[in-house]
Amino acid sequence: MKKHRWSIVFLIAVGVVVNYFDRINMSIAMPLMQKEFHLTPGQVGIFLSAFAWSYALLQLPVGPILDKIGVKWVTRVATMIWTVACLFTAVANGWGLIILSRVLLGVGEAPFFPAAAKAVSQWVPRNERSKAIATYDAQSKLSNAIGAPIIALIVTEWGWRGGFIATAVLSFLYAIVYWIWYREPHEDNRLTKEEYTYITEGGSQSSEVASGSAMQNIRYLLSKRKVWAVFIGFAAYGYSWFLFLTWLPGYLATEMHMSILKSGWYSAIPWIVGTITEIVIGGWLVDRLIEKGYNRTRVSKTFLVIGLLFGLSIIGAAFTHSANVAVFWISMALGGLVVTSAVAYSIPTFIAPKGTVGTLTGLLTFGNNAMAIVAPITTGFIVQATGSFMYAFLLAAAILIVGILSYAFLLTDLEPIESAGSGTSNNRVISNKQTI
Repeated sequence: MKKHRWSIVFLIAVGVVVNYFDRINMSIAMPLMQKEFHLTPGQVGIFLSAFAWSYALLQLPVGPILDKIGVKWVTRVATMIWTVACLFTAVANGWGLIILSRVLLGVGEAPFFPAAAKAVSQWVPRNERSKAIATYDAQSKLSNAIGAPIIALIVTEWGWRGGFIATAVLSFLYAIVYWIWYREPHEDNRLTKEEYTYITEGGSQSSEVASGSAMQNIRYLLSKRKVWAVFIGFAAYGYSWFLFLTWLPGYLATEMHMSILKSGWYSAIPWIVGTITEIVIGGWLVDRLIEKGYNRTRVSKTFLVIGLLFGLSIIGAAFTHSANVAVFWISMALGGLVVTSAVAYSIPTFIAPKGTVGTLTGLLTFGNNAMAIVAPITTGFIVQATGSFMYAFLLAAAILIVGILSYAFLLTDLEPIESAGSGTSNNRVISNKQTI
């Protein structure tokens, strides 16, 4: 049996790398931009969060749009929008235009992770899903590991605008590849009948559209306790994640007095650790334990709670003035946190009612990415008020404790939620393939 489904997972994984190259270029370039535009730490936080203003807010409508239109066309349009946004940032001649271009980048990239989850729910059977999601989600950490030093080198040689031009070119190339390669399972002629049967009989979601309006589906999902459990836990993870994503190079450059290039190399270390732990633990080990017969809910809850507990290692970074010690504790924290990311992203593919994987993923990523607005700004103003990152790290730890409690006491099970008004479970939805 061919494994064309894994070429789709690989295509998504490459898209995640490109996404995060587009996002981290701002944090790498910020020391130079801060000097050029005379920004305070609080204003830097606003700059770093601008991407998330549109990205987070669009998570709510993007899910239902994906459920109605499908992954292929939504993502095709999105890739072109984020390419243009990167180019606009490079040629902008004022801080206002830069902020607007980052907002546009948020518009373009907003559909990608909900689209990825929906694609995996249609392309990958249940028993391979944790591994598939960890494979692409881990690239958000790998792209930071390889992107931080690469973009730091580009910025050092050609200025901050050079970094944005480079990511615009990369985004354009990916848009072309995605347009050519991605198809829905029922219309992809490269997918054999044997593999299609394996996917559908393995519990893949069909391309059916959910009944009811988008708001009705969202209200219905929000009436479920386990949806709130993941919403709160994923948001708690998101606060620390976006603190690291936006402020780690700046923290190393200012608090540890590193050059841009050196901070880029040091920033890579925690992301390398995170890439490894997410693939090995959040993906392979989770699927392996479930294959051995362990209860999926128990396995998922265990890794969600332990991962956030490791995230509390950020406290160690709050009380050191050594760059090596700080990177050690941040690596410990990030290595645990990203395991929870892979597990949390897989949950909508298991529990979403028929036709609502995009809607539920969008709802959860809204809560997660709202922290991309809160964390950079809050951190910036804490640093501005105290002259230190200590209290910013302690606040992140306190928010993680809330997430731990949510996963431990609110997450009941990972069984599929019945469709609104339905008395039957949608544990397996199998559709007929139209074209082989």
